[in-house]
Amino acid sequence: MSEKKEIIRIENLRREFIVGGEKVKALRGVSFTIREGEFVTIMGTSGSGKSTLLNLLGCLDTPTSGEYLLDGMSVQSMSKNRRAMTRNRKIGFVFQNYNLLPKTTAIENVELPLLYNPEVNAAERRKRAIDALNAVGLGERLNHKSNQMSGGQQQRVAIARALVNDPVIILADEATGNLDTRTSFSILMLFQELHAKGRTIIFVTHNPELAEYSSRNIVLRDGKIISDTINESPASAREAFENLPKDND
Repeated sequence: MSEKKEIIRIENLRREFIVGGEKVKALRGVSFTIREGEFVTIMGTSGSGKSTLLNLLGCLDTPTSGEYLLDGMSVQSMSKNRRAMTRNRKIGFVFQNYNLLPKTTAIENVELPLLYNPEVNAAERRKRAIDALNAVGLGERLNHKSNQMSGGQQQRVAIARALVNDPVIILADEATGNLDTRTSFSILMLFQELHAKGRTIIFVTHNPELAEYSSRNIVLRDGKIISDTINESPASAREAFENLPKDND
């Protein structure tokens, strides 16, 4: 079997900030490679550098030094506009608080990333949005507005929006952080299904339990990687979901 394509390569990544006149070293020389089809959790407590790393991986920030290649392209050497375009086309974001537009339908929310893509006309945009919503199990809710949906449904809309541009990577930031246990497992199930279909997923979290469900786990502490382990047999989120006690209400 040929080795899978490299989606992300970072080498000796450093990020420093000046806070109150003092230099803060948020990342201190981080290196790793992520290949197509991996499901990677990146963990660490508050202050470990994982949010800084997420911003760099998501092309929302640039490193102080080091190299970041996304799908073979050097991110530091891009202009701001080019970086914004790369972010829109190559990365699907899923956030803890969904970041949906209020009072807009599921379809309208999912179409959003495509509005910046001049190659996609309105009919194609709508078709892709509907396909993405069907893929996350929301085919019945296409015209529901954000405020008519539960937290889990809103997160599914956010995942559909992340998928709609067919990105090379899905970047999730504490994507189950605001959800109750049952809903969290239903969202984890969805991530595992997407991974099984070959999607590359990076899931940034402070919840160590989530490592059981991914294929690889990177742990940060004080801006450095302290472990990077492969999980040969990830636990099944579906099984965990089915074994949860049922609510009586």
